[in-house]
Amino acid sequence: MLKKLYLLPIILLLISCKNEPTAPVLNSSNYFDVLNEEFTGDLAYETTSFVEKYWRVVGNTGFNKSVYKIAEELEKSGFVKEDVAKSNDVLTYRIETRPLKNPTWESVNASVNIVGEDIPLLQHSTNRNMIALNSYSTPKEGVNAEVVYIKDLKKLKELDVKGKIVFAETSPHKIFNQAIVKGGALGLITYSNPKYLQPQKNTTSIQFRTIPLNEKAKSWAIAMSYKAKEKLKAELSKGKVSLKVTIETNIYPSEELTIIADIKGNKEPKERLVFSAHIQEPGANDNATGVGVALEMATLTAELIKNNIFVPNRTLTFLWGDEIISTNRYVKEDTIRAKDIKWGISLDMVGEDTKKTGGTFLIEKMPDPSAIWTRGNDKHTEWGGRKMKLEEMKPHYLNDFLIDKFKEQGKRTNWVVNTNPFEGGSDHVPFLKRNIPSVLFWHFTDQFYHTDNDRIDKVSQKTLKNVGVSSLASAYTLLNANNTTAKSILLNIEKTAISRLQEEQRQSEIALKKGDSLSTQLSIISAWKGWYTNSTKTTLDIVKDSTKHQEYIKETSKKIDSLSSKIIEELKRVKKHSLLTSENTF
Repeated sequence: MLKKLYLLPIILLLISCKNEPTAPVLNSSNYFDVLNEEFTGDLAYETTSFVEKYWRVVGNTGFNKSVYKIAEELEKSGFVKEDVAKSNDVLTYRIETRPLKNPTWESVNASVNIVGEDIPLLQHSTNRNMIALNSYSTPKEGVNAEVVYIKDLKKLKELDVKGKIVFAETSPHKIFNQAIVKGGALGLITYSNPKYLQPQKNTTSIQFRTIPLNEKAKSWAIAMSYKAKEKLKAELSKGKVSLKVTIETNIYPSEELTIIADIKGNKEPKERLVFSAHIQEPGANDNATGVGVALEMATLTAELIKNNIFVPNRTLTFLWGDEIISTNRYVKEDTIRAKDIKWGISLDMVGEDTKKTGGTFLIEKMPDPSAIWTRGNDKHTEWGGRKMKLEEMKPHYLNDFLIDKFKEQGKRTNWVVNTNPFEGGSDHVPFLKRNIPSVLFWHFTDQFYHTDNDRIDKVSQKTLKNVGVSSLASAYTLLNANNTTAKSILLNIEKTAISRLQEEQRQSEIALKKGDSLSTQLSIISAWKGWYTNSTKTTLDIVKDSTKHQEYIKETSKKIDSLSSKIIEELKRVKKHSLLTSENTF
């Protein structure tokens, strides 16, 4: 519910004006003020807490309960099911159902004991990621078998592992075929936590793993924590070791659910901004937080609209489903709708208590030249990203527009906002593949990423609020963007272009002094010039009368061109001076 602070003046105004209609009180001048009051983070946190209880795979119990939890909250705030909605209903939602090609999966229970010891090596109650996805159950009494430690994976095919448990320090998926299908191993027990998880510190963490779904082999794999791995290796150093493994999982036919909520625009309802938050994943930050933030964003917007505080000119859409798959389908299955999707944003790992998880909040930018030449303050995360090509760049104002908005919230609340070059791997990718401007909001590095220690205690309600407020302030600005907004964005492009070009000049001068080629440095400057001059043109998508705005674009582009030309001449001078100095030295 909206706070009385903002409802009271509206009520008084309605009384004083009697039957006279009132204009919405929320606009670009007070988005942050109002949203910081109204977006509490309560529903976002409550939803995160509900969703993170379940190990979520599309079609399983936890995934589906999360979908229906979202639907329940949407209906409470006034959303109507699309199939019974009236033409004048602004708030609608639908749950799309599709048959799953493969059965769904869920873990129930498991334990691993070294034969002869009473204390379990691993147990599901404290390590819910220990069972690899797609593992089958063992017999109820469990299985008892000798462990074979494979130090050199190349020698696996030479060893007799039939009826034994293969232990290796690698992903179980990599050795499944050789060990299980060809070798006849009873099951796998593996360890492969990456260094950024700080396994020697977080000794009980297990990063979830997957094996192929094989209905014939009906086998299983256990993923280990650092502590369990070290214990098993220590026992193996003494001699032969056998393990008793008990696993219970459910594998069954199901259907895929996707839930989509629309807040219809008042003037341009076909044009839309889409927030996508995937439900599947086993953790709290990944990605129960994205689900929760999106839900509070949707319900708060509904309240603002019902109370005539905000009227969106364009449509705002929220999508919850299976990562990449649901978003990819949304932008591909209806080509007419896809043409009118103006912006797409992925909410993924957006509620972290960074004092516990590490890393920082990040805006992963659309592909820009920092994904080709990563230097200065630009840094890839431990996730990593390939070096891209110039033809893969996606010039657009969205990058710097969102960075500017989020930095504003950062200043208000002492919240750290950073960026990283494009890396991919989340729901922003399907948008970009369809040439729809899109970015990712996330956190990294997270020392509990994809582990069973990614639980609600690692989530910060304050972060949930900061992301929700910033996202809505950005969305509302874009939904109601006009010529004035476009001009403001152009001014921001000019400011950021100047700052970027000046920074790239500094980096190029450093590179030249180290002996790097002048041609490379000139290419970098030219690439950034091209990025920003082309970005200025994209502001035309929010302008209806473009004649005057075209002139603004020319003015901004001219300033960017002029500065880049000066920088290029200066870099040529620096290179020449460097060569002369070098010759004089000899």
